[in-house]
Amino acid sequence: MTALAASWLPLSPGERAVAIEVLVHGPLSRTELARRLGLSAGSLTRLTKPLIESGLLVGTGEDATPTEVRQGRPSQPLDIVADSRLFLGFKITADMVYGVVTTLRSDVVTRYDRPLTTHDPERVADRLAEMTAELTRTHPRIAGVGIGVGGLVRDRATVGESPFLDWQDVPLAALVEERTALPVVVDNDVAALVEAETWFGAGRGLDRFVVLTIGAGIGYGLVLGGRRVPCVEEDRGFGRHWIVDPNGPLTPEGQRGSAVSLLTIPSIRYQIRAASGRDLTYEEILAGAAAGEPMPARIVNEAARALGTLVAQISNFVMPQKILLAGEGVGLMEVAGTTVRETVRAHRDPLAAPVRLETKVSDFHDWARGAAVLAIQVLVLGSSDS
Repeated sequence: MTALAASWLPLSPGERAVAIEVLVHGPLSRTELARRLGLSAGSLTRLTKPLIESGLLVGTGEDATPTEVRQGRPSQPLDIVADSRLFLGFKITADMVYGVVTTLRSDVVTRYDRPLTTHDPERVADRLAEMTAELTRTHPRIAGVGIGVGGLVRDRATVGESPFLDWQDVPLAALVEERTALPVVVDNDVAALVEAETWFGAGRGLDRFVVLTIGAGIGYGLVLGGRRVPCVEEDRGFGRHWIVDPNGPLTPEGQRGSAVSLLTIPSIRYQIRAASGRDLTYEEILAGAAAGEPMPARIVNEAARALGTLVAQISNFVMPQKILLAGEGVGLMEVAGTTVRETVRAHRDPLAAPVRLETKVSDFHDWARGAAVLAIQVLVLGSSDS
């Protein structure tokens, strides 16, 4: 592990709680920080001192409460030194590696993408190392690397299974660490996106929050008590066994009426190709539906009803404060959002609270940013189960 990252480790549980509170919600006065964490002034001083000395926290100027002024103890709000360290995030797809450099608050400083011409693990690690070397030359404060992969990841280090890359038991973190001399964290790409949205995005400050992604597959992430709920299924293709319409279309693998068969980009393209022989892009299908072409309109409306059913079922069982729809497939909402919302209402009790639904048209840099957030959580804050 590099000296840059190691200078902040290890944090005690109390120090970690302080750092996370300031990172996500700061700047905060010491009075407010103590109130949020249920700490005495003395305990807070003890916990913040090493964080300030290490350069992780800094006072940002006077912000004294009236009581503090009367007692002669002005308080400086504490904040994270966001640009003191930078982090790399990578999202690996079947044919590209998307990279971003972020600050400690996950603000993207730069983007850098490279094609992926092979899935051989050694060559993929070489590509990641090349990109890291290039970015480190222009951003020398990089302290660690996060990598997001579609599939099952064990111990935030080994890709146990990735159907998109045809990988089994690939020690990706070790391969990249050997080549870069930087600490590396690997995780499922949906888990990474959920962490980023929970800390810095649509789920910030929420107790119950859901992320539903639509693209090459369907991803699902659940946050309860402000923390992501890990589960085995999230890494194994959520939606393949969630039957939305038992009379629905087949996927090429023979699954009928599942969320995957109705909603994913490959399945929608497959339906058009099977019915018409035309090999259209997802954007062309959406445009055709918007223009009223019968076949694209029928298939897109079926997908919209499936999405509305899925959102309603999630809402009925989880009762989230918000559902974020993300991924490269959410352009569906622009064309058939009305159908989605009507279907949600039809599958909810008339007296139920409206579903708070937010749409974020994500590109792969958002997924890469999520991987960088994982690196921040693990490498800086020492949090392995956030």
